[in-house]
Amino acid sequence: MRALVISGGGSKGAFAGGVAQYLMQENGCEYDFLIGSSTGSLLIPHLALGEVNKIYNIYSNVNMRSIFDVSPFVVKNKNTPNETVSINHWNVIKQFVKGKRTFGESHKLLEYIKENFTLAEFTLLKSTACEVVVTVTNLSKNEVEYKSIKDFDYDEFCEWIWISCNYIPFMSLVTKNGFEYGDGGFSSLVPIREAIKRGATEVDVIILETEVQTHPKKIGRNPFSLMIDLFQTLLTQVEKHDITIGKLAAKNKDAKLNLYYTPTQLTDNALIFNKDKMKDWWHKGYDYAKNKSELMSDNLP
Repeated sequence: MRALVISGGGSKGAFAGGVAQYLMQENGCEYDFLIGSSTGSLLIPHLALGEVNKIYNIYSNVNMRSIFDVSPFVVKNKNTPNETVSINHWNVIKQFVKGKRTFGESHKLLEYIKENFTLAEFTLLKSTACEVVVTVTNLSKNEVEYKSIKDFDYDEFCEWIWISCNYIPFMSLVTKNGFEYGDGGFSSLVPIREAIKRGATEVDVIILETEVQTHPKKIGRNPFSLMIDLFQTLLTQVEKHDITIGKLAAKNKDAKLNLYYTPTQLTDNALIFNKDKMKDWWHKGYDYAKNKSELMSDNLP
C-alpha cells in the first residue's frame, strides 16, 4: 500500500501542491490513502480525486479575506524585504470585549472549503477505495485524533478539515461533541506513524520545512510577531519528533519513506497568504520534486 502524507505549514501548502502534482502526474504515483495535517488537510481531498488543477487554482487565489472574518494581523511593507507582521489592535480589542479566547476568527475558511469541495465531490471520493484522513488536536483530552472521510457525512468532514487548519489562538477555537479542538499540527504535524499503522509499505512525505536550518532566524520585532516565532519554534520540535518516530516505525515495519523537504526557507510567517508568492512556491515544489526524482533515478543500479 502506498500513502501520501502532507505536513502542516499554512501558506507553504502551495509548495506541497507542486510536489504532489509532479509525483502524481509525471511519476504516476497512485495512493491507497492520503493523510494531511493542517494545510495538508486542505490539499488531500482534491489530490485524491486527481483534481490537481483545481487545487492549484484554490491555492493561487486564496487571500486573507478568504480565511479570516476577524483577522488579527496587519502586514506592513508588503512585498518588500522589510515586510513585517504586526497585531491588528482594533480587531484584537474587539475580540477581548466580546469575551473571545482567540485573537482572530476563521469561519470564512469553512465557507471557502465548502465552496471548493462540493457535496458531489465528497460523495464521489467517499465511494472510492482511496481513504482520506485529516489530523486534529483534541485540546480537552490533550491528544491527536485522525478523522477518515469514511466515517462522516459531508458537513461533518468539511468541519474536520477546517478544524485541522485552525491555528489557535490566531484562528477559531472549535467546540465539537463536548470537546475543544484546534490545528492538527499541535499534536501531529507530520503523521508518518499513522500511515505506517494503517498498513502503508511506501510513504511519500512532504515536509514544509527545510531539513537543516542554514542561517540564524530573525526573531520577531514586536511582541505579536515574537509570539508567532515562538509557536513556530515549538512546532518545529513537534515536526522533528514526528519524523524521528516515523522513521523508527517505518524501519520496524520495513516500509519505505520518501521525504520531500523544502530546499529553502519559504517564509517566516506561514499565516500570511500572498497569491503571487504561493504561485511561485507551487512551481518551486514541482521543480524540486522533478529534480529529486531525476537524481534518484540516476542513482539506481
